[in-house]
Amino acid sequence: MAVFLNISQILVSVLLVAAILLQVKGQGSGLFGSAQSTFRVRRGLEQTLFQFTIVLAVVFILISLASVWVTRVSV
Repeated sequence: MAVFLNISQILVSVLLVAAILLQVKGQGSGLFGSAQSTFRVRRGLEQTLFQFTIVLAVVFILISLASVWVTRVSV
């Protein structure tokens, strides 16, 4: 069980990093971003990618908590 959680955590973390980097690429201002004075609404693929990033972050946290719980129970 612990091995499955570790492998799934690695896969989710790689997907999360890729999703974050794709969002930064869409901003057009480099890796660190910049202050924009205009308000933009996310639409279409950008909105879907943003929501997918949030889901991946929640899944990553849940897997991390489950991994800690499994290791504490087995010790």
